[in-house]
Amino acid sequence: MFTGIIETLGEVVSFEEGRESARIRVAAPEIIEGLKLGDSVAVNGACLTVAEIVGDELAFDAVRETLECTALGELATGSQVNLERALRADGRFDGHIVQGHVDGVGRVSRLERVGDDVKFHVDCGSGFARQLVDKGSVTIQGVSLTVVSVGEEEFHVVLIPHTLERTTLGQLAADSQVNLEADILGKYVKRYLEQQAGSVGAR
Repeated sequence: MFTGIIETLGEVVSFEEGRESARIRVAAPEIIEGLKLGDSVAVNGACLTVAEIVGDELAFDAVRETLECTALGELATGSQVNLERALRADGRFDGHIVQGHVDGVGRVSRLERVGDDVKFHVDCGSGFARQLVDKGSVTIQGVSLTVVSVGEEEFHVVLIPHTLERTTLGQLAADSQVNLEADILGKYVKRYLEQQAGSVGAR
């Protein structure tokens, strides 16, 4: 489990794509201490398993399904990525409950400067939008954010300078693809209501 509070930015050292998977090697000196093989790390919001540790570099294997269902396939050597280690049981819980299971890929439709902040408008499709609520939580590229408003197929958030400086969100432009994860509580509520509606319809 993660919180959506990014610990550090890593740099993609290499991206080696094969037929069934890709080996992503990331320089991450700030979080290397204490990590071991098999540990989980959220890379731009996607939960990946540490497959190799060499010096200050971490290697992850992303299978074909992960590459197709997330924006990780857009990475290249030199790309920066948001990194968060799995939450320790005795750790302080900020952000919100993030599983690292990307629900879909959205697209930044436009950005608006509002003083020192930036308003992000994200096209996400109706299926994802139905899982969001105003002032609820959403994860973009692994970053825990508050939803300002939700439309039928899009939503928007406002990013403060700290978030823009400490995550890759400050590097995004219009048409950028982003990994999205809805709040797990919203998913359960949606599923429950769909089941209840189905039960009523079957009577």
